[in-house]
Amino acid sequence: MQSEEEMHSSPEVIDAISSSVAVDDWASFRDDDIMQQQTAIKAEEADKMPFVGDKEPLSALAAEYQLGSPILQEKIKILEESYAAIRRTRGDGNCFFRSFMFAYLEHILESQDEAEVARIRACVERCKKTLQTLGYADFTFEDFFLIFLEQLDSVIQGHEDSISDEVLLIRSRDRSVSDYVVMFFRFVTSGEIRQRAKFFEPFILGLSNGTVDQFCKTSVEPMGEESDHVHIIALTDALGVPIRVVYLDRSSCDNGNDTMTFSTPSEAMFEKDDRKTVTKGLAV
Repeated sequence: MQSEEEMHSSPEVIDAISSSVAVDDWASFRDDDIMQQQTAIKAEEADKMPFVGDKEPLSALAAEYQLGSPILQEKIKILEESYAAIRRTRGDGNCFFRSFMFAYLEHILESQDEAEVARIRACVERCKKTLQTLGYADFTFEDFFLIFLEQLDSVIQGHEDSISDEVLLIRSRDRSVSDYVVMFFRFVTSGEIRQRAKFFEPFILGLSNGTVDQFCKTSVEPMGEESDHVHIIALTDALGVPIRVVYLDRSSCDNGNDTMTFSTPSEAMFEKDDRKTVTKGLAV
């Protein structure tokens, strides 16, 4: 996967921009024009990938890096010791929330843990009250909350509206459902950050020069804004669901620091037997 920095400077992006702009136009071509074209190119590339991909063996990831860094190859071998498969998510800035959405709903579908459903429903109600206390009008978020709860109920079997794992995947790829659930998570995350502004402020200052309010307005609530550790901590704390992030980079394998676990009192880990599924947008 290319980093954002690599995308900005890659020959493919530069060539695509150059080919669409006449030489005589370069004198009037501004920086924001270049950024707009780069954004359009990235969006076009992202559209080639579904919101949530099919399950693939880890060997597929190993094949991609077969001629790459030996360190990455070694780390993929380590992943294979604990994880059974990967699912790729579209790199559109919403991949963390979309990965969490699918992994959590798939976990409920497989476990049929009605106690966990009751617990998460209570958390959702608290999150709703948090937003109301913070001054959000109900109409700004209630549709997103409703869609999430509908998906949550649908993965519990034995009801008229119960769905299979195939339908869950189809819905996760459906913009009218998937984007609404992403926005649900974004509002939950924003509410948690605003409610605990003093706790999150030092982290936010390390990411931006703005206030907590500005950060939530520009980096949490809008679709397409990428997530960082602040978003992950806030969502984990708000919903009481622990998240393990597994990542690949070219640092040494010796330090063993290739996972970050954001823990809560909840024990609802996304496991199938003793083999987990890594959702690539979240984990890599």
